[in-house]
Amino acid sequence: MNIGRILSASAILALTVVSASAKPAADSRIAAMVSAVSASDLRAYDMHLVDCYTRNDFSETMNSPTRGVFAARDWIKAQFDAAAARSGGRMTVALDTYLQDKTPRTPRPVTESSIIATLRGDEPGPTYVMSSHYDDCDGDCTDGVGQAPGADDNGSGTSAVLESAKVMAAQQFHGTIIFAVFDGEELNLWGSDHFARELKAAQTNVVADLNNDIIGTSNAPAGSPDRHAVRVFSQSVPDDAKISAVNAAGSEDDSPSREIARFVKNVTEQYVPPMTATLIYRADRFRRGGDQESFTAQGFPAIRFVEIHEDFRHQHQNVRVENGVQYGDLPQYNDWNYLANVTRMNVAALAALALGPDQPGTVQIMIDRLTNDSTLRWKAAARAASYEIVWRDTTAPLWQHAKNVGNVTQATVPVSKDNYILGVRSVDANGLVSPAVYPVAVRQ
Repeated sequence: MNIGRILSASAILALTVVSASAKPAADSRIAAMVSAVSASDLRAYDMHLVDCYTRNDFSETMNSPTRGVFAARDWIKAQFDAAAARSGGRMTVALDTYLQDKTPRTPRPVTESSIIATLRGDEPGPTYVMSSHYDDCDGDCTDGVGQAPGADDNGSGTSAVLESAKVMAAQQFHGTIIFAVFDGEELNLWGSDHFARELKAAQTNVVADLNNDIIGTSNAPAGSPDRHAVRVFSQSVPDDAKISAVNAAGSEDDSPSREIARFVKNVTEQYVPPMTATLIYRADRFRRGGDQESFTAQGFPAIRFVEIHEDFRHQHQNVRVENGVQYGDLPQYNDWNYLANVTRMNVAALAALALGPDQPGTVQIMIDRLTNDSTLRWKAAARAASYEIVWRDTTAPLWQHAKNVGNVTQATVPVSKDNYILGVRSVDANGLVSPAVYPVAVRQ
């Protein structure tokens, strides 16, 4: 045994390995967009949506410029149009409208109409989506007449998307960003399902959907750290994954959606202190769902932001006072500063994705022979100046270590692939990194 050679390799590793969560210097472009988010503007957006009285899907027959789901739609489109005017022609706004057939749980066919604002990047390639839904419910999701304020579910998410589009429209990005506000979420994710299928049919390279639904208040007591926390849900294995292969590789926590969630946590906590992204390794809450599931169903990575503690007295409830308790999704229960911080987290994550390098392609880990080190190879990524191999304990939720291996497409690190989870991410000339990519094991 050559003890000297082993010690030398260990010494080099100790000098060049850094914490995978180490924060590079803040990017001034991202910081400027984050700081431009306005709590007062978010409140104004939300209050206008509440003033529509109801945004239930079945209020689409209301012939009113101020009431009903389509009054809300037209106003949302106008806000996107105003943002697009600041984009130098890069942002376009369109409606994704279709007739939804009657289903066993609905009384009749209904017109669905989502609003889509696309901020075109300067290079073909990745697309990033920030989404929410603008329809709402009282105690009956087919009641098109009753009062349904929808201040938190989901006036909060819609307001966040509008504010993000406003502050990001003037910045030029490498990647394309879609700001989507969907109809029909409360019934069966209708609008997002329709749009995600369209993206899939067009072979759009959707790298991430950041879905925002019920992000208006922490509902945490004063002094609690949860006052500054938001949950980030992410699906485990893709729907079409072969479970035996997942078990063999131990990749159940390394789906593309989970890698996006880790990336979001790392970036957003740098730019929006003291906020914490609390990673929840589930697709969504029990008995609930969200538009991110329409994206994962099409094979696109997606996550969901949702407030840390939900108050179910203020969701899907008829507005009323009962036994001295106020029910209904009313705006007085929203925390506009909390909503602003969650919006800032979205802006930071979207900007870091769309300004940064593409992810390395076709990442592989070599298992052609038995070794105690790990060799990975990959295809070069657009705008990558170098690459980092990252790794963590098999039981750790986040990447713990990173080694920059330079501008190469294959490298070996003295880390056992049997003992750790490894991945590869791109680094650009400004220090921005891509989400990590989990490798496929190959024998040659």
